[in-house]
Amino acid sequence: MKLFLACLVLAGLGVAGLLAYVGSWANTPLEVTAEQRVELARGQSFSSFAAALARQGLITRPRLWSWQARWQGKARRVQAGEYWLQPGDTPDSLLTKLLAGDVINYEIQLIEGWTLREVLASLARNEILEHELITVDANTLLGVLGLPSGNAEGLFFPDTYRFTRGANDIEILQRAYKQMQQRLAEAWQNRAVGLPYDNAYQALIAASLIEKETGRDTDRPHIAQVFVSRLHAGMRLQTDPSVIYGLGRSFTGNLTRKHLRADTPYNTYTRKGLPPTPIAIAGASSIEAALHPAQGDYLYFVSSGDGSSHFSVSLEEHTAAVQKYQLQ
Repeated sequence: MKLFLACLVLAGLGVAGLLAYVGSWANTPLEVTAEQRVELARGQSFSSFAAALARQGLITRPRLWSWQARWQGKARRVQAGEYWLQPGDTPDSLLTKLLAGDVINYEIQLIEGWTLREVLASLARNEILEHELITVDANTLLGVLGLPSGNAEGLFFPDTYRFTRGANDIEILQRAYKQMQQRLAEAWQNRAVGLPYDNAYQALIAASLIEKETGRDTDRPHIAQVFVSRLHAGMRLQTDPSVIYGLGRSFTGNLTRKHLRADTPYNTYTRKGLPPTPIAIAGASSIEAALHPAQGDYLYFVSSGDGSSHFSVSLEEHTAAVQKYQLQ
């Protein structure tokens, strides 16, 4: 009996010593001198991941680490993805990151005023995203996204979207579309009375015109008021950005009288009403302005040359403003 007890004590001391050693090792900094990216691939076993780190010289006892993770019941609960290893990280702190799924996040921005062509080009340039949208255009994109068919111009909310490696461009645009639908629906529900828009989509078209007309938030409600007043009066909107959009790739940067006379569905000098689709993605402030225009009687505006606009009630005043700001 005494021998048996002695053996138990020795075994207990051995286990305690082993656990103490493992605990000390697991809290010893890894061989990391600078921030480094590591990846636990989807479907990869923890032991395989540990071995890979050992081959890179980042960890010294991969089998011990695997044994510890299995013994603690953690090896099957780690989450796949990319992780940053920082100087000072230990096997325990890395295991904590793996369990929490503290993966590396990347970002991509969709910018107010971008056309769909610019949105798709930005997605295509991103080296982290996987690319599925190489051959789409405005008329085919929505079908690829699994959305109701139609023209996709202007339907994606401009924002910063975070993603992890393995995400694709379809996922980004699905999120951007959903956010635009939510933002637009809320704004439409709370719109001002008396607007000349039959539905939220028409309001989005107006918001896109406002977006392209100015980058100054204080001017947006007044531009919205001009558009509302003109639509109510049956006047043409005569907004240059829409004409430019209709010219497409043929526009080289200098809008001429010939361009203003060239009839396209987007030429608001030759056609009354709104253009058939948005001409760019509109931000929250332009959507807000379209649905809550300023009060006033302005019917005209012209760029003042400093980013702001000069607003006029009468054609005579507007002609004088054009002479002052554009023809000198």
